[in-house]
Amino acid sequence: MQSIESSALEPTRAELANATKAQKIVRFLPVYGLVILTVFLILLFSMLLPKTFPTLLNLRAILSDKSIVALLSLAAMVPMAAGRIDLTVGYGIVIWHILAISLQTMFGIPWPLAVLIVLSLGALVGFFNGLLVEVAKIDSFIATLGTGTILYALALWHTGGRQVVGVLPDGFYALNGTFIFGLPITAYYLFAITIGMWLVLEYTPVGRYLYAIGANPRAAELNGIPTRKFVVGAFVTSGLMTALAGVLLASKLRIGQASVGLEFLLPALVGAFLGSTTIKPGRVNVWGTMIGVTILAVGISGIQQFGGSFWVEPMFNGVTLLVAIGIAGYAQRRKGAAGK
Repeated sequence: MQSIESSALEPTRAELANATKAQKIVRFLPVYGLVILTVFLILLFSMLLPKTFPTLLNLRAILSDKSIVALLSLAAMVPMAAGRIDLTVGYGIVIWHILAISLQTMFGIPWPLAVLIVLSLGALVGFFNGLLVEVAKIDSFIATLGTGTILYALALWHTGGRQVVGVLPDGFYALNGTFIFGLPITAYYLFAITIGMWLVLEYTPVGRYLYAIGANPRAAELNGIPTRKFVVGAFVTSGLMTALAGVLLASKLRIGQASVGLEFLLPALVGAFLGSTTIKPGRVNVWGTMIGVTILAVGISGIQQFGGSFWVEPMFNGVTLLVAIGIAGYAQRRKGAAGK
């Protein structure tokens, strides 16, 4: 897998200089098509479901449910920028949300320390994934699939297949249950992390190095970029963000169980892949990822309010993933053709 900074779909200044308004619109459609589709869906469902969809209650529900998915999509996006994939975002959240609860209920550890331990373990798993990929030279898909399966097995062993329940401190509940100006606090966490990641990836050498590694690792090495250090760092960041998502999920559910968490894997990857098809087509990017998660949230919410069955969400996620991969592949082919 590669992360490519595409100019094939992004119109250049030279192209726009002598273009008519109609030609400019045609050139910008591949760049902002998904954004336009998202706005269209919001308007459509608002007109068809005026009493339920365009309401503060529905907005709260979407933000509360999808903030964790968005956080996992951003976590998956970081290794993708370096041309790698991290499947532990779906498996890790299983054990991290269980540990965040069991460390308090079974071992009596104060919740701030329990959260710190979980975040540290998440970063450690990310570091281990980075070593497997960069030092052992195992394909990232295989390496993280193996690590994720081990984490899931540990979660099953730790719980014995049962729920982890207990009375938790109000401070821990407040990590997810607080509302500010009528919106869940998780939305503010997500906004702050999104802004931070956008600044790092777009305006710092770290972001440029990650994109360079994703586009051509060999060329990046020849230009003096320490690829191993940055790829390992990308996995550490992904592991840390996955652990944070696990903590927030534990605060939301207030119970831990191994059957919860794996359903986050597909939408998280869909959001990250969709992010490579908009704003900056041909490469994963922060705002594209947020648009990808938004269109999933809006589409699924609208369909469910129309009475969609329980299978609608996985079907929608699966179809959207195939479409996203197809568009991303098209962007890469356009880039290759333009280069030739």
